[in-house]
Amino acid sequence: MGTGSGQTFTMRDADLNHWVVLTAWDSITGPQQFAASKVARQWNSISTSHAQFVLEPLSSKGQWAGAEPFSAQPDPAWNGLTAALTRASIKVRWWRQFWKAVPPVATDLNNTPGLIASLGIGEAPVGLQGTFSVWQSNTSISDFAIKQQPHRDVIRRTHETGWYKEELFARFKVIGATGTYKNVDFDAL
Repeated sequence: MGTGSGQTFTMRDADLNHWVVLTAWDSITGPQQFAASKVARQWNSISTSHAQFVLEPLSSKGQWAGAEPFSAQPDPAWNGLTAALTRASIKVRWWRQFWKAVPPVATDLNNTPGLIASLGIGEAPVGLQGTFSVWQSNTSISDFAIKQQPHRDVIRRTHETGWYKEELFARFKVIGATGTYKNVDFDAL
């Protein structure tokens, strides 16, 4: 997937030199298998830096391309390093209103305590967009998602307008992180 800086979560953020590979595995050994694969070796051979996250689903609601890719194992006690993944297919007639609603949320997000890193993700064609973010705790992302007014306004408008053809919201325990992104050394966390 292509990515963006996460500053505005619009196409202005697009970075043609920055890419994401997302894989889902049925076992904990999957990430090691992927790291040893030809695809991973090819990606690493052309990259100037990289970060890898090993994630375990905490919650997942919705679908990605008609499938439910993450089988969540809720852990209400988890309050460690947490990642969030959103992905939506925006209905063409709502693109303009959706993209107008994004900047206040992005500004608020980037000023929220507990956020470690965020980036926009997108797929071809335009209109398949998402976000990936890493937080200090499950509480810090909940505080943003539920208590911050710009995000609450977008959630309300999402329900009113139905601007998504498909949506997925997932949270994950970060059970392993290596590499660097946006000057964050994930090996040190």
